[in-house]
Amino acid sequence: RHGAVKSEDTFKTSPFHLDLWFYFTLQNWVLDFGRPIAMIILPLEWFPLNKPSAGDYFHMAYNVITPFLLLKLIERSPKTLPRSMVYVSIITFVMGASIHLVGDSVNHRLIFSGYQHHLSVRENPIIRNLKPETLIDSFELLYYYDEYLGHSMWYIPFFLILFIYFTGCFTPVAEESRMPVAALLLMGPSSLYYWYLVTEGQIFILYIFTFFAMMALVMHQKHKGLVLDSNGLFLFYSFIITLLLIAGWVVWLWNDKILRKKYPGVIYIPEPWAFYTLHMNNLHPAKESF
Repeated sequence: RHGAVKSEDTFKTSPFHLDLWFYFTLQNWVLDFGRPIAMIILPLEWFPLNKPSAGDYFHMAYNVITPFLLLKLIERSPKTLPRSMVYVSIITFVMGASIHLVGDSVNHRLIFSGYQHHLSVRENPIIRNLKPETLIDSFELLYYYDEYLGHSMWYIPFFLILFIYFTGCFTPVAEESRMPVAALLLMGPSSLYYWYLVTEGQIFILYIFTFFAMMALVMHQKHKGLVLDSNGLFLFYSFIITLLLIAGWVVWLWNDKILRKKYPGVIYIPEPWAFYTLHMNNLHPAKESF
């Protein structure tokens, strides 16, 4: 199915994948965005701190369902796509998401002991007084697996697969370059999720390069007389709205001195969970024990 690209594939068309985009958006919201929320609101007695939380089970389901949906999306592309690249991307995605599952599980459980995500590992009150001090190095290693290695191996293949799929979303028929009402309704939740993914995952550079590559491809294909079909428009417009949401988020928190200290680089995009532990954590007081 995914062999070498053939010239005649350019002229195949594909209807809007309402089922796949709906399931994709729903499971993103429930299993990814919803997992830390489930961990916080469900009674701690149900999920002791030395056992997997409800959010961990959500993450496990996400690690299985998401690659399956991505593969189904690739299968529906009207253009044959590079099989080896797709398979390697999916394998890397699963490995990265699984690494993230472990690190994220511990880091979010630390919230109940007073860990503050708006501070670095060594600046956290519950971490800096650990003895021996080599334990702090272990927590920094855990943070590295969670926030850097896990995110990279998770998100790079994720956006690569979306872009690979996007390359097949062009048609020479202008009438097919329209989105149905269902696509317009899904665009808001989809864009808002991508905002969360980019800000919480701290992957703005990866996102913006993917978006620029999409724009370059659209302009290149336009010179050939090709336009985006409904699926391509849905993905492209979702990324545009995501960019606007990120800009609004940054403007809103532009003068927050504490978050500025946590994110001192040229690109200032605070994580939603850092904002939560800084300004809203009083809604869920820390537990005495871990």
